[in-house]
Amino acid sequence: MNALRKSSERGFADHGWLKSFHTFSFAGYYDPKNMGYGPLRVINEDRVAPGEGFGKHPHRDMEIISYVLDGELEHKDSMGTGSVIRPGDVQRMSAGTGVFHSEYNPSLKDSVHFLQIWIEPDELGIKPSYEQKFFAPGEKRGKLRLLASPDGREGSVTVHQDAQLYAALVDGDEKVTHELAQDRKAYVHVARGSVQVNGQPLGSGDALKIAGESEVVIDQGNKAEVLVFDMA
Repeated sequence: MNALRKSSERGFADHGWLKSFHTFSFAGYYDPKNMGYGPLRVINEDRVAPGEGFGKHPHRDMEIISYVLDGELEHKDSMGTGSVIRPGDVQRMSAGTGVFHSEYNPSLKDSVHFLQIWIEPDELGIKPSYEQKFFAPGEKRGKLRLLASPDGREGSVTVHQDAQLYAALVDGDEKVTHELAQDRKAYVHVARGSVQVNGQPLGSGDALKIAGESEVVIDQGNKAEVLVFDMA
């Protein structure tokens, strides 16, 4: 069973300084048919204006991943962590028992374009933690690079859930195949460009829910950057 989620069907919020597309129900956008997919709860595509951002606010019991596409995102939190997230970086914050953080665009001339991803944890009330790692474009060119996993293997960041996040850059004749175990399902999100997934053409912001399939095949890319979630 494959189900297409078109970019144009997503929720949208324009706050002036922030323009945000919501793949799943979030804040003022509610769609009972799109509350998440497995433990994947949020994929927000955000664009933040120069010098603007999200002031200090709380989270708890959620695995939060930030994936920057263009620009820079400055992060500060109540754990004492401070960093700037750039393209290629993957930031994971486990909110656990509770954490406050802020996210700002430090540039005064360029906007920042990023994905914020929420994954529900498999255990509540854990100690909050933070992790950030860089993955070079060459690690994703024409192949899937593991970015997040429950055991942190292959240098990925660690999430507290039976979920794996991969990224690939696919263009021209490049073809990527990912095997799915019998009890697994996948969610494929196109961050930019266009691509074909299991025979289904997808454009920027489009996604495909995949269940009951043995593999995910990504090809016919046109400057595509693709995220693949493999989940129980």
